[in-house]
Amino acid sequence: MNKKLELKDLVLIGIFAVIYLVLMFAIGMIGLVPILFLVYPTIAGIICGPLVLLFMAKEQKPFALFIFGMIMPIIMTLGGHTYIVVLISVIIILIAELIRKMGNYNSMKHNIISCAVFSMWIGSSLSQMLFAKEKYIQMCKMMGDEYTKALEKLITYPNLLLVFVGAFIGGLIGAFIGKKLLKKHFEKAGII
Repeated sequence: MNKKLELKDLVLIGIFAVIYLVLMFAIGMIGLVPILFLVYPTIAGIICGPLVLLFMAKEQKPFALFIFGMIMPIIMTLGGHTYIVVLISVIIILIAELIRKMGNYNSMKHNIISCAVFSMWIGSSLSQMLFAKEKYIQMCKMMGDEYTKALEKLITYPNLLLVFVGAFIGGLIGAFIGKKLLKKHFEKAGII
């Protein structure tokens, strides 16, 4: 099997990225209630986990997951988020990519762990409140002063740690759901 990314791989990455983007945006609507913003990464990991696992089954080539994963953070940054989103996402998604590589891109165990780690990138959005506070507060002001003050109180270092742990657990749950839902597909691909 050719291990280099080709045009058809990039098209598939784009298709999955659009679906992922739509799902993330829809799930992100719960963030309109500040307290729910803290559980958003967990819920996103659960709901998007099956999609990410399916992507991993279809694309078993180096850096496919990295390219797929970086599309959303780059779009967020272009949309006004700070550099923190891309910076944290690069680190997390590279770790997820390395985990896949350790499993030769087709190990179910490595893909499940990779999916859980991958889901943690979502916490980068909330990290902005701690690492680029002034710019993030300016961005949140369009939601109103009360919303901004509520987020400022909610996003603390201990809560941010819980957000990342929750995202990992959500991604793990999503991956196991995906494994069950997509068992037939994975068997065909020779992953399980």
